[in-house]
Amino acid sequence: MPDSPSLAIVTGTSSGIGAAVARLLLADGWTVVGLSRRPMDFGDSRYHDVNVDLGDSAALSDAAERHLLPAISRREWRRIGLVNNAAATGTMAPLEDVDPEAFAGVLAVNLVAPVFLMGIVVRAAPASTPLRVVNVSTGAAVQGFPGIVEYGSSKAALRLAGMTFAAEMASPERRGGARPDVAVLSYEPGVVDTPMQESARSPGRPWNRMFVEFHEQGRLVPPDAPAAEIVDFLGSDVVEPFAERRHGVK
Repeated sequence: MPDSPSLAIVTGTSSGIGAAVARLLLADGWTVVGLSRRPMDFGDSRYHDVNVDLGDSAALSDAAERHLLPAISRREWRRIGLVNNAAATGTMAPLEDVDPEAFAGVLAVNLVAPVFLMGIVVRAAPASTPLRVVNVSTGAAVQGFPGIVEYGSSKAALRLAGMTFAAEMASPERRGGARPDVAVLSYEPGVVDTPMQESARSPGRPWNRMFVEFHEQGRLVPPDAPAAEIVDFLGSDVVEPFAERRHGVK
């Protein structure tokens, strides 16, 4: 358990990787603020549940003012972590059938909300507090796969946003100078057994064969496996401003 309390803000804590990350952090003595659309109770007083739709920018701004900023300023935290885990898959339609309004909704959840949350944390946390940011990514952010243009392109944009954030924090030309002890991880969890995978392999969806085969071949990993690597990073003393990692690859 840490010598003094640490704070983590985790999105998508109602299921999958987000729920697993929250459980592991609580077990390690962290205080956790979880953002999700559905209520979640881990039976721990150090968990603070914030119900919000990350695709609703007004609601997210309100949640930040009412919950995140007070949590960050409540005490001198040993360190602060942010896990941008929640994601929307989109319609999983061929590119020529993508609806622009639906696509904008995916970008709001997968890109706009994480960028906003990174900004909130760095603005609110004392300059001396170590910051660790994990942006949960995907192989589709670095390689094109048919049928997931909304998901893949939004995650690719988040990958670059994380790089930009890290570069800004390390820049001596930043307002106030470079900020020490900030590290960003773009993390590919692999093929995880989550509701997103169930949707991807649903019958009748174009290009679902790859996801069906992942399931048939037993290649899905439980959420606890990538969650453990995320939690390890949040607690680590690292020096590189930006890193990329895939589950199971050191």
